[in-house]
Amino acid sequence: MKRIIGISFAALLLGFAFATDTVAQSKYGKYSINGRQQNQRQRLVGGVRSGELTYLETYQLGREQAQIHRMETRFRRSGDGLSYREGVRLQHELNQASRHIYKQKHDRQDYPRP
Repeated sequence: MKRIIGISFAALLLGFAFATDTVAQSKYGKYSINGRQQNQRQRLVGGVRSGELTYLETYQLGREQAQIHRMETRFRRSGDGLSYREGVRLQHELNQASRHIYKQKHDRQDYPRP
């Protein structure tokens, strides 16, 4: 049951990723903020599919991604796009999120496969 919920959550992340960032990645490149968010979502989905991420880990990392997305949206609404300082802050948050994904995928706490 938990595996089904985890896969459903990953599918939701993947759907959200394609809906929001497909155009952004092709327009801005894979190292832009949107490109990095897309990459991290794909890493989460891959972790769920391979069993490297448990349900709780997936949930926590997904919440972290959602928080970064909300922060970016708030920054973009506050003025004419992102300021340099806001971009640096977002890159810092994405760096931390990337480290968290790596640690959770490599912590030998795999989801048992049927």
